Amino acid sequence: MSVRPGILYVVATPIGNLEDISQRALRILAEVDLIAAEDTRHSRRLLQHYAIGTPLRSYHDFNEEQAGDRLLEILQSGQDVALISDAGTPLISDPGYRLVRAAHEQAVRVVPVPGPSALIAALSAAGLPTDRFLFAGYPPVKKAARCEYFAALVDETATLIFYEAPHRIRACLVDAVEAFGPEREAVLARELTKRFETIRKGTLSELSRDANEAEDRSRGEFVVLIRGIEAVPAAGEEETARLLGILLEELPLKKAAALAAKISGRKKNELYSLGLALVRSKG
Repeated sequence: MSVRPGILYVVATPIGNLEDISQRALRILAEVDLIAAEDTRHSRRLLQHYAIGTPLRSYHDFNEEQAGDRLLEILQSGQDVALISDAGTPLISDPGYRLVRAAHEQAVRVVPVPGPSALIAALSAAGLPTDRFLFAGYPPVKKAARCEYFAALVDETATLIFYEAPHRIRACLVDAVEAFGPEREAVLARELTKRFETIRKGTLSELSRDANEAEDRSRGEFVVLIRGIEAVPAAGEEETARLLGILLEELPLKKAAALAAKISGRKKNELYSLGLALVRSKG
């Protein structure tokens, strides 16, 4: 008689504050036969905190193929496996895609155990539109590739979300200012749920300036959120668009937006985005 495959649980773990793990996640981690962890040393601290003695096995970017094959063998033998990352929800800029895909192909049941996610936590507290958002992962490391990457997203109307490492945040923001414009509204979230949590809202130029002036960038990765571009105006906004269009014929975008804001009473950053949309629609 054939053995029924085990279950692969995709378990979200805290992004900082250990109290943010769910009761269901704790139960699953205690009940499965094996936990596949991105960094066993890091995850062992979480398990020890909650007195969970389930065996750990390493599963990360550098052993993904070999370790994934072994995990599938374990699942096919009828044992249950929990997949966790160092922090947050697995597969979100973390290893696991190939394992989950292969599990589906081999008729292994995959069960999500939802919980913390840095991008969702940041979005919920950012004060930017949440009806549509696009998570774009980590921008490329090299400047030329990063600028090209941003250029492909400048016309996106959804709120953009990126992760960035502390040692690259200054360069990332400089390139973002160049691509999206200095007046584009943005948010920097750092050390979420931890002792030194900060959520800073402003224009990209303001955030870039603050990042350059700050001395300590050693703690925690950043979540960078950038407001999407305003759509070309719908009915009822034609007069503002017409005014801005006339000003753009004589003035640079930044000055035209500032003057249009004084005349119309609308926010300058909104009119800057609107002006950028108008310029791009003509170009």
